[in-house]
Amino acid sequence: MGPLSPTRTMRLWGPRSLGVALGIFMTIGFALQLWGGPFQRRLPGLQLRQPWAPSPGPAVPSCPPRQRLVFLKTHKSGSSSVLSLLHRYGDQRGLRFALPARYQFGYPRLFQASWVKGYHPQGGGTQPPFHILCHHMRFNLKEVLQVMPSDSFFFSIVRDPAALARSAFSYYKSTSSAFRKAPSLAAFLANPRAFYRPGARGDHYARNLLWFDFGLPFPPEMRTKRGYPHLPSDPNPPELHVLPSGTGSRAHTLDPNALFHLLPPLLMTSSPAALDLGSSSFVQWSLAWLDSVFDLVLVAEYFDESLVLLADALCWGLDDVVGFMHNAQAGSEQGRNAVSNGGLTTEDRQLTARARVWNNLDWALYVHFNRSLWTRIKQYGQGRLESAVAELRARREALAKHCLLGGEALDPKYITDRRFRPFQFGSGKVLGYALRSGLSLQEQEECERLATPELQYKDKLDAKQFPPKVSLPFKTSKLLTP
Repeated sequence: MGPLSPTRTMRLWGPRSLGVALGIFMTIGFALQLWGGPFQRRLPGLQLRQPWAPSPGPAVPSCPPRQRLVFLKTHKSGSSSVLSLLHRYGDQRGLRFALPARYQFGYPRLFQASWVKGYHPQGGGTQPPFHILCHHMRFNLKEVLQVMPSDSFFFSIVRDPAALARSAFSYYKSTSSAFRKAPSLAAFLANPRAFYRPGARGDHYARNLLWFDFGLPFPPEMRTKRGYPHLPSDPNPPELHVLPSGTGSRAHTLDPNALFHLLPPLLMTSSPAALDLGSSSFVQWSLAWLDSVFDLVLVAEYFDESLVLLADALCWGLDDVVGFMHNAQAGSEQGRNAVSNGGLTTEDRQLTARARVWNNLDWALYVHFNRSLWTRIKQYGQGRLESAVAELRARREALAKHCLLGGEALDPKYITDRRFRPFQFGSGKVLGYALRSGLSLQEQEECERLATPELQYKDKLDAKQFPPKVSLPFKTSKLLTP
């Protein structure tokens, strides 16, 4: 696995250790000093990442491309589209994937290295190194570092909890007991405790799903108390100012203090709420830990901007991150800005506000990584970014016209080739692609890489890395005497 670099020191703090440490430091009063010099002087072993700096240079990277990657594939956040890029990139270059036996790494249990197909513990035999770990798991850093080197590039993606809740309710309606009992998402969010029971089968999909996927511990009061979360006492909370994607520098003015957006009084239910951020210190500790582990966290509402930053951080070309959206449900707004409340009906605004309060920890994650994304964009250069995003979108559109029947995603009933028909789950239709006819063999191969859904592509990679052994029938032969 190799020695840990200084900037990775904090990665040794796993989620469970984090929970213990939180209790200790909060008890002795250190949790109030979370940032800056005093915090680091008291905890000399805790080293956060140095501030990020964009890579200078021309559009074609001059640095060596990063090819040791850990992607935490979060649920209902546009992660399947990122996975498609990684599948294609690694497949083209013969990179070795750390693959699950089926399609997920024991989810919803915490990731274990032993679940990686072909993994052998140290001393258990020689094996080629893995380059990419990218399939669904609940993050467990200690075990991930058994599989991937500590200098791997760690990244993930988050989505506005309100948009995520809409998608999750549709997709996991039959999986989550809380969603299954609720007649609608609006009814669920109006009184979630009438349906939600912590620990019930599948109910991790119904609250703070991003926090769960990141493998973070939950504050004690969220595990033991009943009742709707308390709201902040400040009657005039900071407003949420977010412009449409790529429209200007003010698009990153999402106030970090607006972790828990206040519901207007008329939106309150009769049940008192209890968003007790006596765990605000707990939340800040967790976010600091994530900052020390992850090199970049993409934001689904700014998907193309995130891809440009990803290509820059990995020293990849822009073509390496040009791809199609995958696992999108018909009528969804995946990849579009859903943070601004402009244009929403009163009912939609009410649902959005309630979803963010109910998924309070996910909202904290989202605000934090939205802010960090726009800080990086400012460093990268707004004009430079807008130019790159325009080029990325133009290339995607050209590829869609060249490769795809109809030039866009299709209802699965129109996809006759099973290699390209996406897995259907939940109440909404999952869209997919069909290739147009008349492509050359080389074009066909490239277009197939772009259009293949995640499950079929995983099977393809699996067969490539672990080709089935062909057993020849045993034949007895006559012994020849001299």
